[in-house]
Amino acid sequence: MKIKIKTPKEIDIMRHNGHVLALILKELKKIAKPGISGKTLENLANKLIKEHGGTPSFKGFSGYPASLCFSINEEIVHALPRKDKVIREGDLVSLDLGFYKNGFHSDAAISFATPPVSKEVLRLLSATKKALDLAIKNIRPDTRLGTISAIIEKTIEEQGFSVIKELTGHGVGKDLHEEPCVLNYSSHELGPLLKQGMTLAIEPMASLGSDRIKKGKDGFSYETKDGSLSAHFEHTIAITENGCEILTQYS
Repeated sequence: MKIKIKTPKEIDIMRHNGHVLALILKELKKIAKPGISGKTLENLANKLIKEHGGTPSFKGFSGYPASLCFSINEEIVHALPRKDKVIREGDLVSLDLGFYKNGFHSDAAISFATPPVSKEVLRLLSATKKALDLAIKNIRPDTRLGTISAIIEKTIEEQGFSVIKELTGHGVGKDLHEEPCVLNYSSHELGPLLKQGMTLAIEPMASLGSDRIKKGKDGFSYETKDGSLSAHFEHTIAITENGCEILTQYS
């Protein structure tokens, strides 16, 4: 396994890209209300990416035809932002976007629900976000990656939810997907030692029901096999001398 170590200059580029990506996601979330279609969100994402001098990371990646991944309810990730797919009241929405400029990618995702929202859905969102936050809090040089994966799994399962095990985080940088694979669950392998200069996309995914998944009808999305609601949060991070820095920080 060859994990790419980034120079401070390269991390500066990714930091800038991550900041731009966070701003774009914030703008997308502002308009992601009931009645808004995936196509509207896709158009805004493309407009903002172009205004910031970048290109969309996802468009063309493994044949994906759009810039934004727009997943609703049982859709976990990679769903197409179609014109006929419209947000409704009570939907659980996930927006996943990548921004590429000056040779480097940044990748991030957010999930949220439109009112009315049940306490169970709020707990799912909270647990998935908490798993991301605790994983990041525990990242530092010379920690085994498997330790971080175990924290994600424990945090989600303690709240009674299922971890989506078949989908993972990943290294990110010059390529959108680099080594290592970042599991969201504990495995028999401890994984590589984390080192300063590594850049990772940490992205826990959880569901209200089963952890089993299936391919969606659009040919790109993954859905929960039992149709249960799912949540997804993601940050791009850089490992520093004493911990890590979130490169895609948003409020």
